[in-house]
Amino acid sequence: MTQDAAAPPRVVPVELGPRRYDIVVGEGALSALPRRLAGLMKQQRVFVVTDETVAGLHLEAFEQLLTRQGIKVEPFILPPGEATKSMTHLEALLDWLIASGADRSDVLIAFGGGVVGDLTGLAASLMKRGMALVQVPTTLLAQVDSSVGGKTAINSPRGKNLIGAFYQPKLVIADAALLKTLPARQIRAGYAEIVKYGLINDSDFFEWLEDNGEAVRSLQPGAIAEAVAKSCAAKAAIVADDEREGGVRALLNLGHTFGHALEAANGYGPELLHGEAVACGMALAALYSHHLHLIDMEDVAWVHAHLEDSGFQPDLSKLNGGPYLASDLVHAMRQDKKARGGHVPLILMRGVGEAFIHPNADLKDVEAFLSAQIGHS
Repeated sequence: MTQDAAAPPRVVPVELGPRRYDIVVGEGALSALPRRLAGLMKQQRVFVVTDETVAGLHLEAFEQLLTRQGIKVEPFILPPGEATKSMTHLEALLDWLIASGADRSDVLIAFGGGVVGDLTGLAASLMKRGMALVQVPTTLLAQVDSSVGGKTAINSPRGKNLIGAFYQPKLVIADAALLKTLPARQIRAGYAEIVKYGLINDSDFFEWLEDNGEAVRSLQPGAIAEAVAKSCAAKAAIVADDEREGGVRALLNLGHTFGHALEAANGYGPELLHGEAVACGMALAALYSHHLHLIDMEDVAWVHAHLEDSGFQPDLSKLNGGPYLASDLVHAMRQDKKARGGHVPLILMRGVGEAFIHPNADLKDVEAFLSAQIGHS
């Protein structure tokens, strides 16, 4: 298949026994939504959560797609941005659902990026102890990561994603056409999560991205469909093996412990997008792996070169939102859900495509490492 040719949407299954569900991937995938909803709805209505940005771009067409099939749409529109992942907005959404007469037989659709998907998923898990959830992600990052696998959460003032639940959707629709209204910076941020799958356990995919990354980021139909489907299949396989992150699923956190600390240091502000933080976090993970004599510097340079060629800043001392303090970053890492007694698990690398779980990274050593990267040593 040529990388600029469109192809029919493909289906990627997430095999979780009786809770199995499909991810429908590719341009035009959204057209399958009314038919697939028919098997989920007990009555001809759905509750849709979105944000002001997505509503202005896509909500009218989305409503028309469903109302033409006799499905009533009840929309709830949130403000955009990471600050929306809060207890205040979760409470407002739940109150609206209850006031609107929603019940456990209804379907709740998350129509937006990762913020909307995370908040809506948590609300679905809590609403009368669980209502059906459908994810329709509208950002590249959400299509390849946050919409798949059942992690739902809001932020606490003390850290990112500290209040949450595992709650799987019934269906994910990842339509590449929805990505065409995204700014280039948002597409690039999502691309970081695609690179992650190559670095975890698929060096062939990482090499494919070296050849096709520009086509992916420019949303050429064949390339973006291949990258999203490959990423979703990689995540689906890991989730099927370890749904609740008791083992191998932790590999999906490559770059995220460092990245979340960078986001926290920025107050989750617009200076640093999640994918930008994760990209720098993956670069730091590679460097820290070398610091521990686990990976050759040649592979570290390979990782850094691809990130830089893709438009990311892998150098912590030059990253947006700085200057950073190592003590601030380590303080944020201590708030990680998995941190224990001055140690935190990190996902490190023995090579490209050879990530592994380092269970007890010493945060004092991490702080010294980060100080050296910032240039304060």
